[in-house]
Amino acid sequence: MIRLDKNKYPIERRYINKRPNVRPGTRLKTGSPAFFVVHDTGNPGADAEAHYKYFNSQTDRDASAQVFIDDERILEIIPTGTGSDPAERAWHVRYNVTTDNDRFGYDSNDTALGVELCYGSSYKDGKLIRKIDFNEAYKRFVWYLAYCCDKWDKNPSTHIPSHKQLDPGRKSDCEQALASAGKTFKDLITDVAAELASPIRPPDFVKLPAVVAQHLIDTYISPAWYESQRAGDEVGKMHFHNLANNLRMAAGIPLLPGKAALPIQKLPKSNVQELIFRWLSPGWFKAKADGNIALANQFNANANHLRRAAGIPIE
Repeated sequence: MIRLDKNKYPIERRYINKRPNVRPGTRLKTGSPAFFVVHDTGNPGADAEAHYKYFNSQTDRDASAQVFIDDERILEIIPTGTGSDPAERAWHVRYNVTTDNDRFGYDSNDTALGVELCYGSSYKDGKLIRKIDFNEAYKRFVWYLAYCCDKWDKNPSTHIPSHKQLDPGRKSDCEQALASAGKTFKDLITDVAAELASPIRPPDFVKLPAVVAQHLIDTYISPAWYESQRAGDEVGKMHFHNLANNLRMAAGIPLLPGKAALPIQKLPKSNVQELIFRWLSPGWFKAKADGNIALANQFNANANHLRRAAGIPIE
């Protein structure tokens, strides 16, 4: 039977330093994870990278989790066993909680993965700093849990408790994050089960990296827009404006500062052809003629990012 698409999202592994209060460096008692405790960070607007930095410098409290998932990445900061490193302990459920022992026969810290959902928005001085796209984060969260269930032959209905279920007197995660988007814990388990049974469907296109989109806008499209403005070419101005926005939508970048990004959209093939033939290809030929192989490779890499974002075979 065809099951889970195991390559749907990349898993990034970047581990925090070993310290007793966050990453003791000891193996799970069960070797591989026995179950998966789902959390939310309780820290709206803080993404996976922010939590990596926080726990990598944390010295004054015993707390951590193995995995943080936002709208852009699945980041394992303590080994889980999904890669080549064996699964290690993290401190994500208090030891004096007995619910996990009653339900699974083990303490969560000793045998389970703590999987954290990043969500919400953060502000500074009334200005939006980071808005996490819940739908994108949730899709990665669901897929990762399905991936773990598939890898270790676990049943989502019985092997995925929430932190709230294990410690109801103190905790409200991950239900609080789900409720912020109109979802329930039951929805989560249903969606994980559906993902687990979903057939492999090769993606039609791949999200354009935001750094590539911004580089193309700043380096080529904005100067072309200003040139059209100086020439009084309104048609040209509109064309370059639309081209820049198509790149933003292909990369999940908001069209306007402080606004939410639109759902990721496939980049039109005509845009790819224009960007490659008008700017990237001439840059590649010049770099190669100058003997600058590294720069030539960068032009080629950016062209292939564009091709992937449009569903075109790479070269």
